Amino acid sequence: MSETVLQSPFDRLWAGRDPFAAAAALQGQVFRELAGRRTLRAEIDGRGYFVKIHRGVGWGEILKNLLSLRLPVLGARNEWRAAQRLAELGVDALRAAAFGERGINPARRHSFIITEELAPAISLEDYCRDWLRTPPVPALKRALIARVADMARRMHEGRVNHRDFYLCHFLLHTDPPPTPEALRLSLIDLHRAQVHARPLPPRWRRKDLAGLYFSALDIGLTRRDLLRFIRAYFARPLRRILRDEAPLFEWLAREAARLVERYRQKILPAERWRVSS
Repeated sequence: MSETVLQSPFDRLWAGRDPFAAAAALQGQVFRELAGRRTLRAEIDGRGYFVKIHRGVGWGEILKNLLSLRLPVLGARNEWRAAQRLAELGVDALRAAAFGERGINPARRHSFIITEELAPAISLEDYCRDWLRTPPVPALKRALIARVADMARRMHEGRVNHRDFYLCHFLLHTDPPPTPEALRLSLIDLHRAQVHARPLPPRWRRKDLAGLYFSALDIGLTRRDLLRFIRAYFARPLRRILRDEAPLFEWLAREAARLVERYRQKILPAERWRVSS
């Protein structure tokens, strides 16, 4: 099995070449280097791109994920499919300029994806970090809430779930500077995303919403802000939403509390260890 899609400028630059060898030969700033995956930023034809090369995760990693009831990521296809589907849905996301996959054995499948760099931009996690101490312009905050809710709704109604749906994976473009009337958000880090043939199963929607809620707990959102998100996401009268979706909201509160506790147990001790060492 082999598939390759090359868009500009790679269709021109790699004409007559083995695209897998060409992708492997790219040089630049390495962001992640694992046994089966390499991520780097490269300058190509005068533009910045991010390159992810997958060389197979091995049967051990596949079995470990399955035994933990997690779906393993076998290569770049998830990200490629999700990027194409989100573009169809009108959800701003990373744009893939090249993709390749070959190999039948899922443990040794070789693939790559090259996406355009989204710059200048800042993650919503960083942009909202100081909102408690320095509140944003109310109109801009409302506009951002509405945009995130609209992107989430379009994505889920379009049968896509992200699986890492946190504020850090929304990039706010900063040129020109965002205003309530003109702002642009792009969704990134789609390597675990899923595109479903049928309507999105409720469990995957719940997990995405729980991750988003958890990542926004400490940025100073008010109850009114949460209601704005709910109304925009469900696109129904608020009174009806609160009645019909009450079980979901109760579950989200419990799941957010669980994520907070897991964060405290795993992340905070590691951070204290790094500071003291």
